[in-house]
Amino acid sequence: MNGLELQDAIRRAGLTTPIIFISGASDLPAAIQAMKGGALDFLTKPFNEEQLLAAIRGAMERDRAARAEREEREAARARFDSLTAREQEVCLLVARGLLNKQIACELGNTEKTVKVHRARVMEKLGVESVAGLVRLVDRAGRGGNR
Repeated sequence: MNGLELQDAIRRAGLTTPIIFISGASDLPAAIQAMKGGALDFLTKPFNEEQLLAAIRGAMERDRAARAEREEREAARARFDSLTAREQEVCLLVARGLLNKQIACELGNTEKTVKVHRARVMEKLGVESVAGLVRLVDRAGRGGNR
């Protein structure tokens, strides 16, 4: 198995391991394919220690940032998923910018009931504003209907 095949196998397995290619030959098509496949760097020999260390540091930093983003997304999903089905509906309608009166009409509820659901949503999600709610819904990947 060559490096490109290994990279493909790693991605198919669902792993997000940062990859740095090291090659003895300057192979532009392989470098392009590696980078398109998600490689973070492609070093050709000869290279010095500092180039390798810089590539590793860069890969580690990008991996840290990607992990933090994934964790944030998963936390947002978990918070959204903690809502009841009705609260999720209200949440998504609020995120779309609908007023309580409009949400009540759409769901066949009273405006007072919508206000109660909306307050519970804000509390359970730990947000203090509609802007915060919209950001959380987007992070959770639930904002596609807007």
